[in-house]
Amino acid sequence: MAGGGGGGKAEEPQPHPPKEQLPGVHFCITSPPSWPEAIILGFQHYIVMLGTTVLIPTALVPQMGGGNEEKAKVIQTLLFVAGLNTFTQTLFGSRLPAVIGGSYTFVAATISIILAGRFSDDGDPIQKFKRTMRAIQGAMIVASTLQIVLGFSGLWRNVTRFLSPLSAVPLVSLAGFGLYEFGFPGVAKCVEIGLPQLIILILVSQYMPHVIHSGKNIFDRFAVIFTVVIVWIYAHLLTVGGAYNGAAPKTQASCRTDRAGLIDAAPWIRIPYPFQWGAPTFDAGEAFAMMVTSFVALVESTGAFIAVSRFASATHLPSSILSRGVGWQGIGILLSGLFGTVNGSSVSVENAGLLALTRVGSRRVVQISAGFMIFFSILGKFGAVFASIPAPIVAALYCLFFAYVGSGGLSFLQFCNLNSFRTKFILGFSIFMGFSVPQYFNEFTAIRGYGPVHTSGRWFNDMINVPFSSEAFVAGCLAFLLDITLHRKDGSVRKDRGKHWWDKFRSFKTDTRSEEFYSLPFNLNKYFPSV
Repeated sequence: MAGGGGGGKAEEPQPHPPKEQLPGVHFCITSPPSWPEAIILGFQHYIVMLGTTVLIPTALVPQMGGGNEEKAKVIQTLLFVAGLNTFTQTLFGSRLPAVIGGSYTFVAATISIILAGRFSDDGDPIQKFKRTMRAIQGAMIVASTLQIVLGFSGLWRNVTRFLSPLSAVPLVSLAGFGLYEFGFPGVAKCVEIGLPQLIILILVSQYMPHVIHSGKNIFDRFAVIFTVVIVWIYAHLLTVGGAYNGAAPKTQASCRTDRAGLIDAAPWIRIPYPFQWGAPTFDAGEAFAMMVTSFVALVESTGAFIAVSRFASATHLPSSILSRGVGWQGIGILLSGLFGTVNGSSVSVENAGLLALTRVGSRRVVQISAGFMIFFSILGKFGAVFASIPAPIVAALYCLFFAYVGSGGLSFLQFCNLNSFRTKFILGFSIFMGFSVPQYFNEFTAIRGYGPVHTSGRWFNDMINVPFSSEAFVAGCLAFLLDITLHRKDGSVRKDRGKHWWDKFRSFKTDTRSEEFYSLPFNLNKYFPSV
């Protein structure tokens, strides 16, 4: 027993109080940094979104029969449309600082169209490329109607009103963690470049601000630019020094800084335009498969929208605002189909993670990044220089950004009762199955060359295989269904699932902060009421 001296009872440990808005953010949606700083931060967002913009066409265009010139044009087009979509989303859509770029979700359905037998008889590879592109465009145009209708009709608003912090945790977390295959496996393709990028990025962004206090905001805010430039120069020195001269072709493609083939192939000035590849063609089966893929992207983007609102230090998204954002994302997919980007659009998860790293959630910064996308898509040669950043450098960035988004989802646990067995079951089961089910589908596909559902109808196979290959979709849907059906009549359940924290954001006008963050400009709210 301790001796008397000092008296007084020891203070009881207290839990950290829940926060509706994330503290520690330097600039939220409506508080932009100075113009010079905003321009640099906008350029940083542009650099980050280039990864997906380059990787997807690089993988798909050669399979379609296109060469470096076609690849460069598709990248320019994807970049141009991403700039348009990002600007309209931040101005008229959700009003969140969300970058709308290419989505990996659409890749499987796109490859299915590329492998269609009707294109195999084309002897001219360029003609095969154009015919395949027009078929992809047709499927995209039809698929866009799903999100446009669900978003602008308010149907998605009626669904997301039942979303609670508990069901949001698996959805948002796996929107980030579920992309693990694009992280370290990409770094390991050229570990002597990717691993230094990852280590230096962590040192500069996480340790340097606490070592050199005078430059605290500089190191964490501009870590991406600092580290990418350093490692890119290092990779170029390895290339010109002959480090990869005798390496295998795959190693050279991943490590060398002169193998992208984009700078020589890109035109100096070119403005992408609708139907540049010809009139779209339509196939009913492919359109249905792409519509299901669009729905999967819609669910994943719902999680990404919620993560962006959190990292921008905004309040929870009212359902009507989320639905409005989905409608404009559908218009983004429509533009992708009209212009021919070879890929659909959704919220960029990596740019959501960049908001967390920089602690800058300003809408103006992301709008400036949209300007960079459009500018460098028109000036092809200059854009191609930045687009030739080696893929392992990009993968190292993903390791940090996807992790941030995943942890952003876990942060909603603060609103839930973690001592409830109902909570434990819903969380554990949905997250476990969210990883386990897609793992089965992906392993089956890797071994057999086709998914578990394998019939003569490719479009039907895609309608089943694509949704169950998405971690965020499986986990989010399971958590949502379990949360709204399991023991709903129990009086304590509503509080356990944290729904009472989001009640005030059920309607747009219930909380004054919603109007501050999400109101449309130019007094447009009277034409597009948010209810």
